[in-house]
Amino acid sequence: MTADREIQDEELMGIAQDPEQALRLRRSLRTIANATSLHPDLRDMARAVLSGRVDIKDAFQDPRYTEAVYQRIHEMRRAADDQTYAERRQSKARFAEWDARQQAELDRERAERDSPVLISGRRQRPAQR
Repeated sequence: MTADREIQDEELMGIAQDPEQALRLRRSLRTIANATSLHPDLRDMARAVLSGRVDIKDAFQDPRYTEAVYQRIHEMRRAADDQTYAERRQSKARFAEWDARQQAELDRERAERDSPVLISGRRQRPAQR
């Protein structure tokens, strides 16, 4: 992402139910923002939310963005319906590998978020979110 500023997890708490969900939502927005295979409106929406220019609730109500989301869901459904049994198995295996990598990255981000912070030579826990 090329924005100077990226929102923090706390800024997604208006829609996220807990800090974990906010973390996952921000990561998903980053993925969408950088996915060249997605519709430009989806990428624009993700970048606008991540930069703080658009509140996520407003983005979900913008017809341009919601239409792009529904179009993508329709494309995914059609592609899934067209898969053969072998393609489905291969897709599941690729997803399992991708999911394991994502989980490892989430674990690293959680560890960074929750690690003690060194202040004036003393370790302190980060403020609770």
